[in-house]
Amino acid sequence: MNWLGAVLTVCVLVPSARCASDAIAWCYHLPTCSDSTWPTIATKYCNGSRQSPIDIVSGSAQTNSSLTEFTFVNYDISSALKTITNTGKTVKVNFNSDIKISGGGLSGEYDSLQFHLHWGSGSAVPGSEHTVDGKRYPMELHIVNSKSSFNGNTTLAVQDGEGLAALGFLIEVMEGDATGQPASWKTLTSYLANIRNSGETVSVAPGITLDDLLPGVNRTNYYRYLGSLTTPTCNEAVVWTVFKDTVKVSKDLIDLFSTMVYVTNSTSPLIVNNFRSIQPALKVTQSSSTSKTCSLGLMALSILLGRL
Repeated sequence: MNWLGAVLTVCVLVPSARCASDAIAWCYHLPTCSDSTWPTIATKYCNGSRQSPIDIVSGSAQTNSSLTEFTFVNYDISSALKTITNTGKTVKVNFNSDIKISGGGLSGEYDSLQFHLHWGSGSAVPGSEHTVDGKRYPMELHIVNSKSSFNGNTTLAVQDGEGLAALGFLIEVMEGDATGQPASWKTLTSYLANIRNSGETVSVAPGITLDDLLPGVNRTNYYRYLGSLTTPTCNEAVVWTVFKDTVKVSKDLIDLFSTMVYVTNSTSPLIVNNFRSIQPALKVTQSSSTSKTCSLGLMALSILLGRL
């Protein structure tokens, strides 16, 4: 989960948030500040015991009946997206207010603040943060949520072991020769031309909903574990949800992220491979919807056979 521009502060989550004053310089593209150095430049958490991202081993994820359906508030409104920014590390989209989630085994209501993306170097070089059974996907989208009780105070949120909830969506290339698909992603990527340089921000016109950006994802099927931010200071404060279904995006649109936005400006490198290496395994559980569906299917089959 990439939270920052060129220098880290937790206030990147929401521009108006009350923030910690500590700042740590870090990067992806230079040996002196890439993720191999984070445990030494941000020692308090980056070398901790519940670090993210991880490889999710599907066969080891036990079913947890408390992982129920989510409630998504205002994910269907066309004015949810407020601004889009090149942070120098990622592309981040801030939300307007009153976008929320609850349910899903979370302890309460969380405010949805923003999403950002992680990618590799074109669709041919995958760059998701999480992997599933060792497979890395081309991209990953993270929706960042903070406990509503903190009222946007992310300093408090990162001090709570479940202060933040991150929704991870794995993105893969759409099959066939499709281009410019889905339409919502074509609209989203059209803004990249206006944020080529670090620090550039533009407003997002009404028209895209969060639901539009997540087509084909059954949001009742997901993995769950307790982990951390995936960038310094790597606070171990995140309830991670990684959805099993992928978002399908055409190759041409995926490729735009690694070819259009720069770490600083056009004289600097492009933003590529902005993902953290896989961290030691953690306990992963999964929602029970899949097994329930199978059970209902078997029950229906049994009833049908009984009538024959």
